[in-house]
This record gives sequence, structure tokens and C-alpha cells, in this order.
Amino acid sequence: MIWQTSRFSIDLSQPRVMGIVNVTPDSFSDGGKFFSKGSGERAAFDHCARLIQDGADMLDIGGESSRPGAPPVPLAEELARVLPVVRHAVTLGVPVSVDTYKPEVMEAVLDLGADIINDIWALRQPGAAAVVAAHPACGVCLMHMHREPQTMQVAPMEGDVVPQVLSFLAQVATELQALGVAAGRIVLDPGIGFGKTVAQNFSLLARQRELLSAGYPLLAGWSRKSSLAAVTSTSLASVAQLDIADRMVPSVTAAVLAVDRGARVVRVHDVRETVQALKVWGAAR
Repeated sequence: MIWQTSRFSIDLSQPRVMGIVNVTPDSFSDGGKFFSKGSGERAAFDHCARLIQDGADMLDIGGESSRPGAPPVPLAEELARVLPVVRHAVTLGVPVSVDTYKPEVMEAVLDLGADIINDIWALRQPGAAAVVAAHPACGVCLMHMHREPQTMQVAPMEGDVVPQVLSFLAQVATELQALGVAAGRIVLDPGIGFGKTVAQNFSLLARQRELLSAGYPLLAGWSRKSSLAAVTSTSLASVAQLDIADRMVPSVTAAVLAVDRGARVVRVHDVRETVQALKVWGAAR
């Protein structure tokens, strides 16, 4: 199983770890840590190097928070945040993904040599699919999201989410192939936390193998999600206050469970711990 991207043919016969690089001031878990006026680029560069040292197989760079209720970021601001980091990251010898839904950002980062477009909107924004289709080889991750970041948790999905998510992802992947994008360039993401309840998120994990019937590799993004805090906190009131460090073990556990249920890529903040856990899983296999 190979994921074809701009510069790399990524072997997915073993699970791959995608390290998160948020260059945002307001991401829910590390907002501002790798972004600040003046010094943000250096912090982001160092974080990229640290993630690779810790074992990340690829990097995922994002300049706009997608946490529930997050406001949109103007195009110029997102470009200013992302482009310097992408320009640096493509020199580090690993595949570089960019988390964006704006076609202008997609085009700019692909021109810099980025390998993968990771889109929470699954290329549904006007012009986005055309940018990816026009590129000869970039990889793409299509994610399921109910509603939009501003409203997705106000009115989450209803009913059995697994067939709904499967149907949506299969459809958008088919539509992208119709534009000329080879199936080997496409990976799917069920969108944990994006408009789903806690129970629905865990249903997607428990029944994740059903999503494999779409015929594409799966990417799972459980890292530091509030659903993990919801099942590990002693009370609902303490969920929002649960320290991010306390979400590491639940995040690593969810990543291993996702891989055991067929995910080929896990998108994580805690790279070193996830890599170690997957080595144990692999040894047991």
C-alpha cells in the first residue's frame, strides 16, 4: 500500500506517524507555543526538527485552528504563518503536509514543494479540488466534517455516524478521481471530533474497519481530543480543565487502537510516545 505524494511514495504497509506543527495563536492544545510575532518561525523550525528526531514519518503544518468555535483566519495571515515554515520543512527530508482548506494556500505551498494537502473540508471549498487535480502528484487527505468549525459542536450529527461518514468519504473520493486524481494519492479521515458526540467518536473507533470498505487508507486524528478527556475525567465539569499533559496517555492509547483497527496514518502531537507505543504493538504482532 503506497500513498503517492509530491516527492515521496510513502509505504503504508506499516503505520506512519504524522507530527503536528501548529503555527497558530489559538489552537486548543498548543496555541501560541510555536507561533508568536517575531520569534514564532524559529520555534516552529525547532519543533519540526524535534518531531523528526522523535520519529515522525511526516509533518503536518497548519496556520488556522479548527477547534470548535474557532474564527476563520484571513488568507494573508494564514500565508504569513505557513509559508516560512513550509519553506523550511521541505528541506528536512520527510513528507510535508499542510492543513488548509483555502485553494490559494494549497497552490502556494505546493509551489514550495509540499507533498500533501490535508483538508478538513474535503476539498469542498470553491477552487480547492481544482488545485489538487491540477497538480501531477500531490497526496491529499479528505476529512469528514459535519457543518463547520463555528457550529459543528452546537448541533452535532444524529443517528449512526459510521454509514454516514463512510458514504460521504467514498463520494468525495470518487468525485476527486473523476477530476483525474489517482486513487493512490488519496487518504481518508473520519474526522474525530468534527461535529460528532463523544459516543459517536468512539463508535467510529470501535467500528473503524467498516470505513476500510471505501478502499482507501485511513488517517486517524485522536490526539488530545476532548472526547478522550470526557472518558478519562472524573466529572463533566473537569473536562475543559483537564491539563493537556493528562491527555497524552489517552491520545497514545487511541492511536494504537486506531492502528490496530486498520488506520495507516496517525496524526499526533506526542510523537515520541506514540512511536514507542507502536513499536510495542508491532512487536506483539
